[in-house]
Amino acid sequence: MQNLGKKPNSKNLDLNNCALSAADITELASLLPFLPELEEISLSWNGCVGGTLKTLTAQLHHANLLKALRLNNCRLSAEDVTALGEAFEIVPQLEELDLSWNSNIGGKLSLLTKKLHKGCKIKLLKITDCNLTAKDGESLAEILNVIPNLEVLDLSINKHIGCSMKVIAQDLKNVPGLKELNLHMCGLKQDSLQGLDSALQHLAELRKLDLSCNKEIGGGFKDSTAHLASLKNLEVLDLHQCCVTEEDMTVLSQVIPLLSSLQELNLSSNKNVGVSSDPLLGRLRFLPKLKSVAISNCGLGEEAFSSLAEAALHLPELEILDLSWNKCVGGNLKLLLGALKLATEIQVLRLSSCNLVAEDLALLTLLTQDGHLARLQKLDLSYNNSISDEGWKVFCQGLAAFKELSELDVSLRPSSCRDCGLWFSELLAALAELPALAELGMQRWVLSESQRKQLESFKQDNPRNIRFD
Repeated sequence: MQNLGKKPNSKNLDLNNCALSAADITELASLLPFLPELEEISLSWNGCVGGTLKTLTAQLHHANLLKALRLNNCRLSAEDVTALGEAFEIVPQLEELDLSWNSNIGGKLSLLTKKLHKGCKIKLLKITDCNLTAKDGESLAEILNVIPNLEVLDLSINKHIGCSMKVIAQDLKNVPGLKELNLHMCGLKQDSLQGLDSALQHLAELRKLDLSCNKEIGGGFKDSTAHLASLKNLEVLDLHQCCVTEEDMTVLSQVIPLLSSLQELNLSSNKNVGVSSDPLLGRLRFLPKLKSVAISNCGLGEEAFSSLAEAALHLPELEILDLSWNKCVGGNLKLLLGALKLATEIQVLRLSSCNLVAEDLALLTLLTQDGHLARLQKLDLSYNNSISDEGWKVFCQGLAAFKELSELDVSLRPSSCRDCGLWFSELLAALAELPALAELGMQRWVLSESQRKQLESFKQDNPRNIRFD
């Protein structure tokens, strides 16, 4: 452990990303008899684990208190999966198994699942981006009745698993304590959504539901939300890039406001959120526990933006607001004035590519000077080429008031470049008064020779680790 730059720990063997060799795995296996208290093994991001896992699993009977095994991106082979399955009987306390980013698992999951028997204590199962097939989905469904304690299931980025989602959904009733279900980019279709909705009636403990980047479920919400509204404990709902239709929005406008525990809502990259006449954004006022609202690239018009601004007055716990890629925000940020004054907890504000103008930046500056936005840590103003040099100057003159700011992005669009105005010296002066700032995005701003010298001088006089991009 010390040779690999790690501190020895008799309960936690953390060798993530240590460039382990096959010989290291053999040596590690020989150490297991001397680690009877071992509870966690993390070997992720070590490609040489693949093909050698049997050497390790053969010694796991010495670590029968093992609770967590993490093997992300280890290039596991079919032989490794078989060896892992055979090891289940000798690690009866195992609660966490993470096999993500092992593409060779695809088509071979049954080698693992057929070894699982009743009484298995697994609470967390992550198989992200493993090239799972529809057959693997069926194998997974078959074991849900023997892992009744399951709390987290992550099948994200397995584009073929959607074909078996109806089968999986039918057996989700066997894991009533499930708290997190991640199905990001799983190739779900409308019929998958219907099956999943039926399963939700058995998942009263669900805290997080991620259906994002499943474009083919668009149009399916209108027939598949009967049980979504019953998830009174749901805290996170991610539906970004799901191609929701106007009909979907009609239903979601009725259902989402009933999720009384909701803290995070992501509807980004669904154009019909903005064009729908149904008042979902206005009804967010009924979700006072919301901490994160992401509505980027939703085609908001002034009416929808105004409804959101009014609803935001009733969201006192808001910490993250993402309105990027909604052009209507430009020139209309004043509509959010009241909400931003009340948002004492806001830490992240994203306004990328919003057609902002000088007036909008002046508004942000005035808010901070009046003591608002005091906890803001990340501010994204990138891709707003519409802001004049005078607008940037006024903003930079007031920038020092953002005392907790750690990230600021003022980059220009990829297709453009522009000479940096006289405001650059104002920017550097402000940075000297922002001790928390660690990242500054200024892509495609062209510095003059004198400005480059100013920057070098600033770096010498302020030996902080600010990453200038």
